[in-house]
Amino acid sequence: MKTADIAPFFATLKAANPMPVTELEYTSVFELLTAVLLSAQATDVGVNKATRKLFPVANTPQAILDLGLDGLEGYIKTIGLYHSKAKHLMQTCRMLVDLHGGQVPRSREALEALPGVGRKTANVVLNSAFGEATMAVDTHIFRMGNRTGLAPGKTPLEVELKLLKRIPAEYLVDAHHWLILHGRYVCVARTPRCWECAVSAYCDYTPKTPLPA
Repeated sequence: MKTADIAPFFATLKAANPMPVTELEYTSVFELLTAVLLSAQATDVGVNKATRKLFPVANTPQAILDLGLDGLEGYIKTIGLYHSKAKHLMQTCRMLVDLHGGQVPRSREALEALPGVGRKTANVVLNSAFGEATMAVDTHIFRMGNRTGLAPGKTPLEVELKLLKRIPAEYLVDAHHWLILHGRYVCVARTPRCWECAVSAYCDYTPKTPLPA
């Protein structure tokens, strides 16, 4: 993607969705952290289904600890890898209570020190909860960075750093959401829906998917 095409690419996405948000449901920073931790290799729909039952019962670190591991697993057993996720979440809640007064820390270093929280999860929390211009590269953004030519890279970190460098500052805070939603519903993995893509004119992908019969 040419540098001159990047601003109109994001301007088009912004015009269609001026205030994009994550599809994970949450009402606090801790609920967001929990939902993102549970979302690894799972769908937002599946996570929301579980947290709609969990959060009314336990939506603070201490409340999760009070549930106990077995109690927590009972609420999230419909989510893939729930055994390991429950263990990580319990460990994370213990650290939040013991080290951070029950609050989710705002620094990347402190977030990434929490069990089950990697760079991508930290980026989501920093962006969605605290409004920082971070870029959480999931499978959708990794695919779009390469397919569109916006930020080609062999690793998520390489794509992340290129996106942070190439995306104009005015679009950077919301860019993560626009790219995920576009990758989830239009620029899909197997057969990108180029015929309904509003930004195809700026994209390097060829050949374009033919119009459906």
